[in-house]
Amino acid sequence: MSRLTDLIARAKARDSALGDELEREFKALASRRAFGLNFERHRPESVELPGRPVRRGDKVRILPPRGSVQRADQRLWRVKRIDGEGEARMAVVELIDAEAPETVEVAVADLVVVAEFRDYIYPGLVSTGRVERGGDKPYHTVINGENFHVLEALTYTHRGKIDAIYIDPPYNTGARDWKYNNDYVESEDLYRHSKWLAMMERRLQVSKSLLNPNDSILVVTIDEKEYLRLGSRPIDFVRLT
Repeated sequence: MSRLTDLIARAKARDSALGDELEREFKALASRRAFGLNFERHRPESVELPGRPVRRGDKVRILPPRGSVQRADQRLWRVKRIDGEGEARMAVVELIDAEAPETVEVAVADLVVVAEFRDYIYPGLVSTGRVERGGDKPYHTVINGENFHVLEALTYTHRGKIDAIYIDPPYNTGARDWKYNNDYVESEDLYRHSKWLAMMERRLQVSKSLLNPNDSILVVTIDEKEYLRLGSRPIDFVRLT
């Protein structure tokens, strides 16, 4: 069912009238589903890699116009060819998983490389500076990166060694007036809670492998929008606040 919501979104992008009609029929059918939360493990997430040079064969997204506040096109494209030199380089990209072939030519500067979580990527840690005010006391380390990949990287050095983990995930309320994005899934998505849970489950399972199995705690800051659903997953090491 969740796959259908993605297909309907793609249909609306091509033909809004057809997409709206399909969505109405889908909602009518979905309203007849059994009572309670229907949880599915949704397709893997993806992460944008803005510092990564665009190469032939890459998965990419097309960025919105400079200065625009509109939502970026979430469809994925495959780079088939790159022509030109320097800032004038143009890429021929083909839509991935399209029922009918769709190819466009885009400036390379308007593309960003995307890695899905099922793709192999090898993130590394690069020092960007330090603040020394503690004398000979141990350092704290701040890692700036996609949290899932950061957690996975830490499993190589800190598996079973962490005493406490505190996380502050998106509340999934749909609010847009926060300093960070609190609208993880579009509010009209019938699987918005299920997709949020799938995102959380991947990170909580990695967190579990990092925690000291004998004496540790994981704290989740959450509100009434999702805390009961978070507690419905069989992850027995979570304490809610």
